[in-house]
Amino acid sequence: MTDGISKVTRGAIELNTAADKARARKPEAGIEPQSATKHASANDEVIFSKAVETAFSRSEFDADRVAQIKSAIAEGSYPLDERRIAESFAAIERMLGGK
Repeated sequence: MTDGISKVTRGAIELNTAADKARARKPEAGIEPQSATKHASANDEVIFSKAVETAFSRSEFDADRVAQIKSAIAEGSYPLDERRIAESFAAIERMLGGK
């Protein structure tokens, strides 16, 4: 299924399991895991999957389409599928390790 706004298919999205692998690794002896309250290091790096890089390279900004969507939202006529939104939130929660 293709997203009507971004025109990206759901199949183009790949899950990054690196975070899952990192969580599964045991901390090295004598090194405490970083607390969630500490700030991220300046050496942090984001690495996109090939699918994301391909999507970015193919993407085009359509100012007219953005204006149409903004107008529809302002008028209250932008169609929302509450079930699909809820399913998407549930999928995100499952990916993040929720139940």
